[in-house]
Amino acid sequence: QCTKQLISERFGRGSRTVDLELETQIELLRETKRKYECVLQLARALTNHFYSLVQTQHALGDAFADLSQKSPELQEEFGYNAETQKLLCKNGETLLGAVNFFVSSINTLVNKTMEDTLMTVKQYETAIKVMHKQLLLFHNAISAYFAGNQQQLEQTLKQFNIKLKTPGAEKPSWLEEQ
Repeated sequence: QCTKQLISERFGRGSRTVDLELETQIELLRETKRKYECVLQLARALTNHFYSLVQTQHALGDAFADLSQKSPELQEEFGYNAETQKLLCKNGETLLGAVNFFVSSINTLVNKTMEDTLMTVKQYETAIKVMHKQLLLFHNAISAYFAGNQQQLEQTLKQFNIKLKTPGAEKPSWLEEQ
């Protein structure tokens, strides 16, 4: 029954054997990765905008401090505003540090961890295809052998690009091996 399934899959007459639960989990991981990529993009935009805000607050604080020195009649008011902007700037830089850490962590999760997991799945699928090919080769070779069909056995080897050494053949020279 397994052999029939393999042959029908190989020749496109049967549907591919899949683990539906595994396929569902893989698709869920891909969807989660897409959502996290969106979060990453938004977090990066937030970082850029907030960085600009902090830079503006810093410049505004410097301008207020300068005006407090040059405008004796409003020195106290400009001084309060300069201190407020500098405090907001300091707190903003702390928040930027936290947001940058968040962006870095999400970036690692999306572009390393999840990507590696999906690559592992692809490698596993490739190993499934290699095993599929090997099982098909094994089945066809065994069937041809026990049917006494030398021509089909040789055809199977050609189909899979297998070259056998004939018994008693000379060992290839060192240059031929290179």
